[in-house]
Parts: sequence; structure tokens; C-alpha cells
Amino acid sequence: QVQLVESGGGLVQTGGSLRLACAASGLTISSYAMGWFRQAPGKEREFVAAINWAGGVTYYADSVKGRVTISRDNAKNTVYLQLNDLRPEDTAVYSCARARFSNAQTAASRHDYWGQGPQVTVSS
Repeated sequence: QVQLVESGGGLVQTGGSLRLACAASGLTISSYAMGWFRQAPGKEREFVAAINWAGGVTYYADSVKGRVTISRDNAKNTVYLQLNDLRPEDTAVYSCARARFSNAQTAASRHDYWGQGPQVTVSS
């Protein structure tokens, strides 16, 4: 079964941290870029972070830059998203996705496999 399974979401207070993980099963991600996106209730899905296949190139949305770090461990077929200094506006469902390319992509349309996403809730 081909799937991306995320973990690590939860409820945290403002200023807190969470580390999300995205593990691929039945799917190779080591040759592909990976991305994280989020969707808050009543809002459009938005780009959060992306990383190229080797992990040496990363992109971040302006809204999270300096607070979020994306990384990957190709040996474990897993991508991570470290969220620091969380704010209530970071509350959303976070989903990882595999890009169709090896270079990091910011557009959702350039990703083909998606995880279901853990809920991240930041209380004020």
C-alpha cells in the first residue's frame, strides 16, 4: 500500500514546539523533493516548506521562516518538520507530499502523493 503517514501533531501553547514526521510506505521518496503544506478551517491549503531530494536546498513560506525547519533522512524514507515558537495562526492540518521532481517545489500541483496530515492546534 502506497502511503505517506504523518505523526507528531497535537495541542501546544503559544511559543511551544512540535516535530512532525512523515514516513513513506510502499513509496520511494529518496529521489524526490518533499513538501509540507497546511490547511486551516475555512482557508485554502498553503505551502509551508519544501526540501530537495538530497536535503541541501530548502524553501519556506514567509509566514514560518525562522520558526520552521524541514529536514529528511532518506535512509529512513522520512521527512521532518520542526515547528518552533508556534502561534495560534499556525493551527491547521499539516500534510506532507512527494513532489514529482527532485528539485524542491512550492506549488501543491507539483506534488503527487499526499498524506492525511496531523492536526496542530496552538492555544493562546
